[in-house]
Amino acid sequence: MGQLGEKRDQVARPVVAAIRRPASVMWTGTARPRPALAGLAQKNERSYFYLVTTAANPLTEESDPFCLSAASAAQLLDGAPWRRFATIGDSLSAGIGDPSPGYATLGWPDRVADVLRRVQPDLAYVKIAEIGATTARTLETQMDQMIAFGPDLLHLPNGANDLFRPEPDFDAIERSLRSMFKIAAGTGAQLTTFALGNAFVLPKFQDWWDRVRRLNAIIRELALEHDAVLVDMWEHPINSRPNLLSADRIHFSVSGHAVLASEVVKGLAGALGTTR
Repeated sequence: MGQLGEKRDQVARPVVAAIRRPASVMWTGTARPRPALAGLAQKNERSYFYLVTTAANPLTEESDPFCLSAASAAQLLDGAPWRRFATIGDSLSAGIGDPSPGYATLGWPDRVADVLRRVQPDLAYVKIAEIGATTARTLETQMDQMIAFGPDLLHLPNGANDLFRPEPDFDAIERSLRSMFKIAAGTGAQLTTFALGNAFVLPKFQDWWDRVRRLNAIIRELALEHDAVLVDMWEHPINSRPNLLSADRIHFSVSGHAVLASEVVKGLAGALGTTR
């Protein structure tokens, strides 16, 4: 996914020139098991991905098929009880990303907070997330502040920065994530988290896709155990958009954050039973 890590010296995969638009652009957020990919070209040949940016027909936030309007998002969350929203973790939890033409320059957490304020005008909102934070650092430096804030809606990181080590210790990553989810669940808050997408590759790690798949498997299991809203981006169609990534070729641009926010809203609406 475009938001992984903080490194700036890697190259994203090639842009695809054209892919057919499917009959429907609805995305359920449910990932399917997939085999290891033989190469980048194989990924780019999946014709059901909807690439939306061309010189003749650029997308805007209003025309993006994966973006909810503010009114539609507020309708989905009508009656939502949450009044204290917090995010902890890394740059993804902080909503870091470059501007995109045609999209408001807001990260996904700010967008979700804006929707929630339409439902609960007295919403308290804080981003405790720290750029570059690993799972262990989040546990060490952010949990006390999160508990003191007392969230009733809390977004948790997925351990993305832990993947940038030469040899990730997945047992340690899982232990840290389990501790984090346990502490977070103890607040009584509704939890949310992301499973990472496949918007870019790091050539220096030949096992990159295996790393992401292993981390996603941990996150999916923890989300299930703790009734967290899981926004699973592993096979989301926006992963193949040529303008998705920021200049660092890692983090989503705000066009991607607009989609992330809409997916979070839809996930929260599912938790409320108000999907339409």
